[in-house]
Amino acid sequence: MAKGPGLYSDIGKKARDLLYKDYHSDQKFTVTTVTSNGVAITTTGTNKGDVFLADVSTKLINKNVTTEIKVDTSSKVHTTVTVDEPAPGLKAIANFILPDQKAAKLELQYLHEYAGLSSSIGLTASPIVNFSGVIGTNLVALGADVAFDTAVGDFTKVNAGLSFTNSDLVAALTLNNKGDSLAASYYHTVNPLNSTAIGGELTHSFSSNENVLTFGTSHAVDPLTTIKARVNNLGKVNALIQHEWRPKSLFTVSGEVDIKAIEKSAKIGLAVALKP
Repeated sequence: MAKGPGLYSDIGKKARDLLYKDYHSDQKFTVTTVTSNGVAITTTGTNKGDVFLADVSTKLINKNVTTEIKVDTSSKVHTTVTVDEPAPGLKAIANFILPDQKAAKLELQYLHEYAGLSSSIGLTASPIVNFSGVIGTNLVALGADVAFDTAVGDFTKVNAGLSFTNSDLVAALTLNNKGDSLAASYYHTVNPLNSTAIGGELTHSFSSNENVLTFGTSHAVDPLTTIKARVNNLGKVNALIQHEWRPKSLFTVSGEVDIKAIEKSAKIGLAVALKP
């Protein structure tokens, strides 16, 4: 794939990952094994309060074609077939969910030195058509993300974004929800030697006139252990510690406290991922 501005989903991703990735309030356990012929089998179980969810998925890579099949506790079969670079810079993705045939979707992604395009269409009689595009470079990028529902003849999503990237700072500005909300975020690498970073996000809703301000940080205690923390103006304080106790196998404990309702019990999340 060519280096360039990336896809629209990459705008603000650095800050989102810092502020929200790996924080859990439930218990999740994942085990991955690989057969002798290269098929990866992953079993996942998640406990969400009184509900237990589980799924089993397989992943097979054959040259530039990746096939993933997942069966969950609701008896749905999710199939994703990805063809990487059938032409330079192009990726084709087909998604199917059985028995929900209306969920079938075909997506094309194209990455260029000065552009990133993504388009998807539902494989139904009256599909939802999604299109997103970014122009620029790996330093400055401007993009838009829209969805059109052909069944009602109206746009269901209209977003726009701008990003700026240099060696240690990534900043982004996005206009979402058909212009109703504005989000500004930044990610700053403080010390690359120990992966210390800080970030923040400010979101404003024009319809409710509400603001949410979130700050977060991450730091590598050692090459195998990372700690993260975040706080927002709503009084929510989160922290996590993640340890790679063997290659690709992670143990994560996270917690959340509402300092505006300190009498409530803290939320504790646990995630264990075992990979060969």
